[in-house]
Amino acid sequence: MENFQLSAHFQISGIGATSGLVLLENSLFLISDNSSFLYQYQTNTQELHKIKLSENSEENTIKKEKLDFESLTLSNNKLYIFGSGSTKKRENRFTYNLETQEIKQKDISKLYQKLKDYSSISDDDLNIEGTIINNNNYYFFQRGNGANCKNGILIYNKETEKIQFTTFHLPKIKNIEATFTDAILVENKIYFLASAEDTTSTYNDGEVMGSLIGCIDFETLQLQETQIITEKIKFEGLTLLKKSESEIEFLLCEDNDTEVLETTIYKLKIGL
Repeated sequence: MENFQLSAHFQISGIGATSGLVLLENSLFLISDNSSFLYQYQTNTQELHKIKLSENSEENTIKKEKLDFESLTLSNNKLYIFGSGSTKKRENRFTYNLETQEIKQKDISKLYQKLKDYSSISDDDLNIEGTIINNNNYYFFQRGNGANCKNGILIYNKETEKIQFTTFHLPKIKNIEATFTDAILVENKIYFLASAEDTTSTYNDGEVMGSLIGCIDFETLQLQETQIITEKIKFEGLTLLKKSESEIEFLLCEDNDTEVLETTIYKLKIGL
């Protein structure tokens, strides 16, 4: 992973504080942790469309009221949007059917409580930042930037309701340990982002120390390699752009922790 190239790819006006993205052909779907919209950006026409997830959708929700969307993932032609779970208002899941445009909302506070009970993660420390859905298994990427530093993957089986928790200690950036901010599955590998932030709170932001990318074997959940890619930016979302035998390319989005409705999408190219 030492052979990488990171560059600003394009800018989008009308959305800020991006925290997740999914690329489907010419459509780039995005979420923001300040907003209760789902966004669809057409890469071929540079048009941004806002999809209301509820009647009261807002673009810049005040901190104590926000739903804190941190995870966007695709499964069975539906986009799944998860709140972080770091407060009671952040325990919702939305689905958007790509074929019918139907939107459904579900309170998942009971599921989040099961995850906390199993892993002994406190209410203040739960912080779901990424999700992978594979058959009946939900892989929740817990960002361990709280006081107890519980960083890891919570696996929930929808059929059996069994839970597994695997902890991960990631490299430090400027003496602060990096913690998960997103993840995707590509063939038999989990590619993930992690950021280092000078804070012990899942609620309050701190000084950004940088971000890294890494990969985990999907079957064994063994960490394979990591690479620091920036010491300035907090990357919170990644999606696959393309892959060949010699290299893999991702699009990344950043959370700039401001209310400015503008975001930069980055391209990360890694030699394999």
